[in-house]
Amino acid sequence: MNRLVALVALLAFAADASADNWPAWRGPTGQGYCFEKDVPMKWSPTENVKWKIKLPYGGNSTPVVWNDRVFLTIANKGGTLRSLMCLDRADGKELWKKDINYPEKEQNWTQDWYGNASPTTDGERVVVSLGSAGMYCYDFKGNELWKRTDLGKWQHNFGNASSPVLYHDLCILLCGPNNGKGGNQLLAVNKKTGVTVWKVDEKFTSWGTPIIVQIDGKDQLLYSPAYQLKSVDPKTGTENWVCEGLMEYVYTSPLYSPEHKIAVAMSGYQKSALAVKITGSAKYTKSDLLWHHPSNDQRVGSGIIVGDHVYIYEENGGAISQPIGPKCFDLKTGKELWKLEKRFSGSNWGSMVHVDGKLYVFTRDCTTYIFKASPKLELLATNKLDKGESTNSSPAISNGEIFLRTNRALWCISEKK
Repeated sequence: MNRLVALVALLAFAADASADNWPAWRGPTGQGYCFEKDVPMKWSPTENVKWKIKLPYGGNSTPVVWNDRVFLTIANKGGTLRSLMCLDRADGKELWKKDINYPEKEQNWTQDWYGNASPTTDGERVVVSLGSAGMYCYDFKGNELWKRTDLGKWQHNFGNASSPVLYHDLCILLCGPNNGKGGNQLLAVNKKTGVTVWKVDEKFTSWGTPIIVQIDGKDQLLYSPAYQLKSVDPKTGTENWVCEGLMEYVYTSPLYSPEHKIAVAMSGYQKSALAVKITGSAKYTKSDLLWHHPSNDQRVGSGIIVGDHVYIYEENGGAISQPIGPKCFDLKTGKELWKLEKRFSGSNWGSMVHVDGKLYVFTRDCTTYIFKASPKLELLATNKLDKGESTNSSPAISNGEIFLRTNRALWCISEKK
């Protein structure tokens, strides 16, 4: 398949959600591809800021955008109050907010990490996962359509983060992780009623959001529970294939290249990464892999495939003199192509976005680096927000505007007059 055909396939998949919308975690395709061209490359706390609003509470989720609405999750310290906000895109004004009280204790890395999963919308409804507090669906006026509060208490030192995925009449959620004590499952419910359609029980799940891709004309859902990359039929949950070679901590979403029919999956916590050519086999072992890196730097944010290369922003957690930052690998061989000569400021737990040959990376100290998507490392721009702000979120891009969520605020970056 040539690159033009591959691009057409991606655009066809995104057709249900206009490229001007950013309807879900990582955009229309779930893999961080923005199909626009006129996107800002330069901003500061005072330049090209359309609006900035203070958020009542923090969170790590990324905003989603549909036409004139922006949706975002927040949670108070300790997670006893978790909320879905609906904002006016024009000025950031709050249109409505739905609060969920959850007085029970839920394990987490910090007391501020109870708004991790991003909402998802189809233009009629918006669905949000609030961890142990459940999954909720609202219409655009804020009316509750259904809720699922029977999905178990998810207890893990690192909390939870997987976002819901809408697929035709289904809403699919990777539930957990829950320390192997039950409640770990890939669940599909009817998006109009919340009633279970199918589920796949897992011994353990992960933090990565599943993706929907098309392989040989057939829709497949790719996800990474612990130790594996798996594919199921999104209509039924029936397993297509499974690939061995990951480790227990998987924070990233899978990646897939329709051009090369290659899937990439990455563990975190300095663990393994792999690439596999999808050939129709039911099971892939390490001997079947195109490449397998048994040990890597830390990967929390998801990478992206562009052409013949896969890009990821890494952090090693080591000495200050050690380089951290973006990496580029040959998709077919796994060979590292970018050699970092300096340590980029700030680690990164958000995910890359690709825009017109450029990679946008929003680091934890609220710096946005823009790199050329090329086997040669080229930094095109560096943009910094207010000092003292931090983020674990990712950029959301819609109709030429960039939405950046920090621990204190939501910013709308725009060059439009």
